Amino acid sequence: MMFGRKTGLIFLALAATRNTSHANDWWQFRGPGANGIVQELKLPEVWGADSSIRWKATVPGEGWSAPIVVGKKVFVTSAVSSGQKNKNSDHIWKVLCLDGESGKVLWSNDAIQGKPRLGTHRDNTYASETPVTDGSKIVAYFGMMGVFCYDMDGKELWKKDLGNYQMKNEWGTSSSPIIHNGLVFLQADNEQKSFLVALDLATGNEVWKKDRDETSNWGSPIIWTNGWRSELVTAGKTIRSYKPEDGTLLWQATSSVGGYSSTPSGNSDLLVVGHQGRDGAGMMVVKAGATGDISLKDNEKSNSHILWSTKEFAPQRSSPLVIDGQIFLLGSRNGALICVDARTGTKLYQDRLPDAGAFWASPWSYKGLVYCPDENGNTFVLKPGPKMELVRINKLPEENARYWASAAASDGMLFIRSTNTLYAVSAK
Repeated sequence: MMFGRKTGLIFLALAATRNTSHANDWWQFRGPGANGIVQELKLPEVWGADSSIRWKATVPGEGWSAPIVVGKKVFVTSAVSSGQKNKNSDHIWKVLCLDGESGKVLWSNDAIQGKPRLGTHRDNTYASETPVTDGSKIVAYFGMMGVFCYDMDGKELWKKDLGNYQMKNEWGTSSSPIIHNGLVFLQADNEQKSFLVALDLATGNEVWKKDRDETSNWGSPIIWTNGWRSELVTAGKTIRSYKPEDGTLLWQATSSVGGYSSTPSGNSDLLVVGHQGRDGAGMMVVKAGATGDISLKDNEKSNSHILWSTKEFAPQRSSPLVIDGQIFLLGSRNGALICVDARTGTKLYQDRLPDAGAFWASPWSYKGLVYCPDENGNTFVLKPGPKMELVRINKLPEENARYWASAAASDGMLFIRSTNTLYAVSAK
């Protein structure tokens, strides 16, 4: 089976778990498959500051959370500070709903107000977790400030306090919630009491909870729908796969690194997971159908369940993208790009995109091309192949702004968020 052949089937399987009729909804971090693969048929391919901008809207406060889309509604979260962004200033955590056609704010809810329970890194925000929806309910997670659920008209349905636990070096939180078959999953890895929890989407009640032998991680869990089953996968010092309905551990693999910032990415065949940071790099590709402890032994780089592994390179802040048998890894400094053969782990090329800034937002794929958004509002469009082939650069310049939030795609439009602006880019 070729790597990536059944991406469309994965999309359909994931969509079947939701209560919505909108096939083009972008309902979670990195889209329907949680992997940046865009199924849209009419997205804009060329845009700029003076072209293809349908509208732009100011978003109050700060947030690196990505927008999500249901039908004609766009949802974003933000944290508004009364002073400096620290534990001593009052904040308001907001959930906003905008009209996708005009950018008009349809409703804005203050989820919680007060002083933050913990600090955050100067480059992080207090609203870095992307919300998630099943098409009828919106779930917003603000780390140690709690979980909040609304209906599509902004009515609060429930809220839940998961506790307050210290993060490494007070770097804050960013792991986004996900929904599958009526359950909300949250990965809360920290320095005191790490856990994975499943909440009932209808009530917010705890369905199951698993303690985790992990310290702080910032990546998000995913539902990996492969040729065997749907699995709940989390990254950390140990990569783990759980049975979504009850939390039964399906398999695990020890990683050479911890402190994950990126989120795993998978398709019907394989799962790509890894991290590169201060403690080095570690990356592996896991084959679907694994069971038990599949950890590599000393001096092993592969086994019957792990196709290959490496300590030479890995995802950094931006999550990996897999397309046409290639894995694209974007660097968090100076526009670095690595392209890897997904089957063998062979590095096809390592290069720098011209005049690119750091990559924090995750890339996406549309009509066979790779879209790589840097922090300066430039999106580098690449053609997959054995060497780097730059097709074009789309630019959204904005003075004193950073683009760290990942984009969303729905119904012919891209939604791109900067520090305080949400852009709707349309081919119309």
